[in-house]
Amino acid sequence: MSENKKIESDIKEKLVAINRITKVVKGGRRFGFAALVVVGNQKGSIGIGQGKSKQVPDAIKKATEVAKRNLIKIPLKEGRTLHHDVKGKNGSGKVFLRAAPAGTGIIAGGAIRSVCEVLGIQDVVAKSLGSANPHNVLKACLNGLRSQNSPKILSVIRGKKISDIVIKRESK
Repeated sequence: MSENKKIESDIKEKLVAINRITKVVKGGRRFGFAALVVVGNQKGSIGIGQGKSKQVPDAIKKATEVAKRNLIKIPLKEGRTLHHDVKGKNGSGKVFLRAAPAGTGIIAGGAIRSVCEVLGIQDVVAKSLGSANPHNVLKACLNGLRSQNSPKILSVIRGKKISDIVIKRESK
């Protein structure tokens, strides 16, 4: 149980969007709230969750619980950036993420920035194309990150050494 609490404590959560839903009934309007949350341990694990409730805090709590249950592992290069350029798509939401040199920072907007912050990516350039809907952008970003291949995975598939796959840069 104590180990589980330790895992819980290093997870960072970020609220991406809150949507207010109005239902018109005989006596007036009933309000509901939908929350979209992204969680991660800043070491390559990430999860997204959606929660709905009559109050905002309850919706956020539900979304966070769902996100923590759906954690997935994403390979990172040197623990700070992507291995290669990535394109992701979900519905009409398209994202383009590009690996960047050290010191660049997170150059991304909205939902993609939240993903990068909780995932532990420190250097990336990203652009959201098409839909601005945070749900679609978030899912497109996750699809793109999932499609990424690390040199370790490629070396196993091709039956080569990692050093044969990774190109070393010569210093001039």
